[in-house]
Amino acid sequence: MELILLENILNLGNIGDKVKVKNGYGRNFLLKQGKALRFNEKNQDFVNKKKDELNKKNTEIKNQFKQIAKLVNNKTFLFSKESKENGDLYGSIKPKEITNLIKEKVNAEVSPSQIILKEELNKIGIFKVDINFHSEVKANISIKIDKIQSK
Repeated sequence: MELILLENILNLGNIGDKVKVKNGYGRNFLLKQGKALRFNEKNQDFVNKKKDELNKKNTEIKNQFKQIAKLVNNKTFLFSKESKENGDLYGSIKPKEITNLIKEKVNAEVSPSQIILKEELNKIGIFKVDINFHSEVKANISIKIDKIQSK
């Protein structure tokens, strides 16, 4: 499927680029989310005329994400969970729990889909987690998991 991008997308292209993607990705994500248009002459002309406006909008979005990234970058967020004797948790920590904690602690909106887990958070310890806000804006946080202290 050939599409024209309406925003910069990591590992794919920039605004106005003509890209070839698999049908499912194009139909179910890029078109559905309004990130691209089907490639044809009419849409090509439309994107060329709107390119300045799209770039301006993209810059505004990027600047908003930069503000949020400054709030959370290099911070450590603490979870206290019940665990087994060997340090394994009874369940793993999911991106949704991380976003809720970030909102609670620093009042920043982060979507669970922006959180990139390199490994499953299912043990006591400190884990590095990447947050991909935008194709050009990223942040790194640490998740520290402690055992709940029994009374």
